[in-house]
Amino acid sequence: MAQLNQLTKVVARPGRPLYLTARDAVRTAIDSGVFQPGEQMPSTKELSERMSVSLVTMHRALQELVASGVLRRSQGKGTFVHSRYLEKGRNVSTCRVGLVFHREASLADYYHSQVLEGVRQAADQLAVDLILLRFGEDIRNECDGYLLLNPLPEERDALEPENNRQHSFVVGARPRNKKVRSIDVDNVDLARQAVEHLASLGHTNIAYVGGADQISNSSDRWAGFAAVMQERGLLVQDANIIKGENWRLNEREQMTLIRTLSGPNRPTAIFAAGYFFALDVYAAAGTIGLRVPEQLSIVGVDDPPSAMYLSPPLTTLRQPLVQLGHAAVTALVDQIRRTPGESTASRTLMAELVIRRSSAGLGTSADLGRAVAAAAIIAS
Repeated sequence: MAQLNQLTKVVARPGRPLYLTARDAVRTAIDSGVFQPGEQMPSTKELSERMSVSLVTMHRALQELVASGVLRRSQGKGTFVHSRYLEKGRNVSTCRVGLVFHREASLADYYHSQVLEGVRQAADQLAVDLILLRFGEDIRNECDGYLLLNPLPEERDALEPENNRQHSFVVGARPRNKKVRSIDVDNVDLARQAVEHLASLGHTNIAYVGGADQISNSSDRWAGFAAVMQERGLLVQDANIIKGENWRLNEREQMTLIRTLSGPNRPTAIFAAGYFFALDVYAAAGTIGLRVPEQLSIVGVDDPPSAMYLSPPLTTLRQPLVQLGHAAVTALVDQIRRTPGESTASRTLMAELVIRRSSAGLGTSADLGRAVAAAAIIAS
């Protein structure tokens, strides 16, 4: 084929798999008109010899182009440029992004599933291939960029500039180093909105139920809670601070919550810094007979459809999670396409307070003593 004469030798690039460089060279030739839509490609052997790579390398490069819709294979006939390649150019894969979740993350929970949906939507619109990775395990170094979703502290530290990959974004967490780009919800403001709402209803004895400080979101929510309590001159009692080891309370932590709600100086309101923590508070209140919101007001975080069907419906902070995931992919792809040395700015989104019936002004209860006595029996 005369077109072979227009192909040049593939030059290896440090730190990049050779098959990806060969893939890009073949695609560039197709984009420049060397090979037309519907035209049969030279054999793998001919391409490998002309471009000075092994048969294995060229085979992998062609596989990549088939997977991304640039080429198509016909059994027994050969490999062809896809006949609709120019028509559907926007749908052809433009880059590959690795998604990195920390070891404690659950893709089944509301937070991660919604962020992941936003990632999926943006990837579909921008023709991005997604690969699910564990931290530090892109052994083949085949991704163009990486999204680290709510990373643990040691993972955030690994993104110091001297150790950082060229294109990485932290999603749903606040990096310690300001040079590391990130997209997150303002969790300090989120907690502030919750406490301000409860304080406006007359509550002064407000408890906190949340996650471990090693998770950036949890530490920021605790910081926001503590800051606004101090600003308002409200005492944060040690007994009113319950921080779970995971994304919801275990049995021991649940019993601690029950004892807190059973004491003579029990809180009249709780900021539950996560949706499952809010469910734990509902369960504890139901166990000891405290009525929500007459005897205990609750504000949670996140707004899945079930939140409005709780009894009573949950007042919560609605995070723009789908938007968060979408914006993360968009920003990362923009960074990948920028001129080397340019940088995409970090971005912060805001949560929205959704007021329902789980929060109300201070009320009275004739049967509070009976509820506390029942709680004492259960807790013992």
